[in-house]
Amino acid sequence: MSIPRIFATLAFFFVLFIVQESVVSLIHFPIAGFSLYLAIVISLIALEDNNGAIVMGFLGGIVLDLSPTSNAPFGQWALILTIVGYAVAANKESIADLTLSPLTFVLFVAFAVSVALMAYLAFGTLLGEGNGSFRRDIVIVCANAVWTIIFTPIFLPALRNFRRASLTSRER
Repeated sequence: MSIPRIFATLAFFFVLFIVQESVVSLIHFPIAGFSLYLAIVISLIALEDNNGAIVMGFLGGIVLDLSPTSNAPFGQWALILTIVGYAVAANKESIADLTLSPLTFVLFVAFAVSVALMAYLAFGTLLGEGNGSFRRDIVIVCANAVWTIIFTPIFLPALRNFRRASLTSRER
């Protein structure tokens, strides 16, 4: 990943973070909320090459750690999304097959968002945070997966175009 692309991605993540915090988080979805930010970051991680997936996960996590509504220690989301980026990079051959079909890509993103949320809960428990009841947490994770499956096909074409436009000629 080139330095200008890192700054463009960081700017995109900040705009996306502002949209998430000021618009999406105020919408009362049935059952539980939806994280547009997580869905887009994990989609971009899945579309990246090996090094780009890890960098994208770290940058996305750092921006998400700035959330004023989060009670988690700073760096927890950066750690989780970096691990997700590493897992995607390590299994790139298998995941590349998933990204070819839009349906499997949407299901992969929903699964990865659910894994990231479960990792957040697990790390929160290890760090002594009060995450609520296990049953409620499972309902939130499952509802987020359902909303991710519903909304990911809407922004996926624009996301692929953004990624294609952000690539330098050397990265293409």
